[in-house]
Amino acid sequence: MIQLFLKAKHWQLFIIMLGIPLIFQVYFLTRIFRIQTPMEQLSGSEGYTEVVSEKFILFDFFPFITIFFILIFFGWIWSIAIGLQQSNPNGIKMKVGKFKILFFIPLVYIVLMMVFMSRFSPEILPRGFSISGYIFAIILPLHLLSMFCILYSMYFAAKTFKTAELQRKVEFGDFAGEFFLLWFYFIGIWIIQPKENKLYEKEKTTSYIE
Repeated sequence: MIQLFLKAKHWQLFIIMLGIPLIFQVYFLTRIFRIQTPMEQLSGSEGYTEVVSEKFILFDFFPFITIFFILIFFGWIWSIAIGLQQSNPNGIKMKVGKFKILFFIPLVYIVLMMVFMSRFSPEILPRGFSISGYIFAIILPLHLLSMFCILYSMYFAAKTFKTAELQRKVEFGDFAGEFFLLWFYFIGIWIIQPKENKLYEKEKTTSYIE
């Protein structure tokens, strides 16, 4: 799986990561907008039920498009952070174990949250427990933790990338640009991925010669 990301072209990742979800979001918003008007005009209960049913089907499907995007984005980060470890010079050890732990925390959290949102009903909350209380008591701390873990994952991936590229120990100043390119991935894909392809091909050539 890592090799698929390492070999993928920048335009391929862009289409898969952003193109497909964007097309669905446009379709989703268009359908919701069109559904709103007929709901006010329908007089028959049967037609009303069909429109409401279609609306809820769209909302149920939307979280899974988000999951699709998250898996591709996290897969890309993983391919850089783990796939390029073999390109690092000897003697430079990175905290891969720490990265793996912090990497999977937001991934699991976001996937479970999206699945939960698609099946959420206020009736499942304890009696006397408001949705706002639920958000501040549980969701907010987990969300902040996930944000920290995502930022660290991008930090680690950027550091790994620059270490493999420069073939030496690096400081944050050396890879700050790559960190922000990963953060603003819709731009970073076009800059980082071609370099990642070259590092992968270089490592393959070196391994073949040896």
